[in-house]
Amino acid sequence: MTATQAPTRAMVLAAGYGKRLRPLTEETPKALVKVRGRALIDVALDRLAAAGVTEAIVNTHHLAEKVKAHLAGRDRPRIVISHESEILETGGGIRHALPLLGEDPFYAVNAKIVWFNGVVDALARLPEAWDDSRMDALLLMQPTVTAVGYDGQGDFRMDEMGRLYRRKEWEVAPFVFSGIQILHPRLFAGAPDGAFSMNLLYDRALDAGRLHGIRHDGEWYHVSTPRQLAEVEAQLARDGRPPLDT
Repeated sequence: MTATQAPTRAMVLAAGYGKRLRPLTEETPKALVKVRGRALIDVALDRLAAAGVTEAIVNTHHLAEKVKAHLAGRDRPRIVISHESEILETGGGIRHALPLLGEDPFYAVNAKIVWFNGVVDALARLPEAWDDSRMDALLLMQPTVTAVGYDGQGDFRMDEMGRLYRRKEWEVAPFVFSGIQILHPRLFAGAPDGAFSMNLLYDRALDAGRLHGIRHDGEWYHVSTPRQLAEVEAQLARDGRPPLDT
């Protein structure tokens, strides 16, 4: 893939229980929780459609029929459901959907975030930075100190060439993974059956020097608990952001 050939397929992760968002997610799938009037999954799909994605594979499990019903009328991008009879986690969910994703690099987006672009669309910057000879995964990285709704210690350090390195146990890393990425199907060669985290494959790519990142130059909001949801809503209101349904 060259800088002029952005992915036209995407994987949107929407199968999880959203346990940390209970009681909201007891009757509402996490991907359908609304921020500023818009369901999280619609924010992701709107961004993907605007970036030229024509087909999105959405995995489902928890309250799957509600997710399917919500997406039934959407045609940009075209929706393909990848249902999981059991939770397969991030890595297992994408591996399960690989036959639907084709042989080329694809976007993968976690439906628990809201992001705004900087000067250039983040989904355009990723394919521009992609180098097939050096990369199996390219992650959009958010500076930890500006990650609204996030209260962890970050995930990675990143060098001037974009290579990623795991933080040491005692460190606060400068970057947190945004949940937005480009992946090549070859990353999943030899991946286990069943449930597993993408961290298993990230670490394998890291050891091979094929895990890279770019810094997000816009805003990023993380929604995993009711407190984080309230924090994100309040921050968006303070920033004067309009409802996300426009």
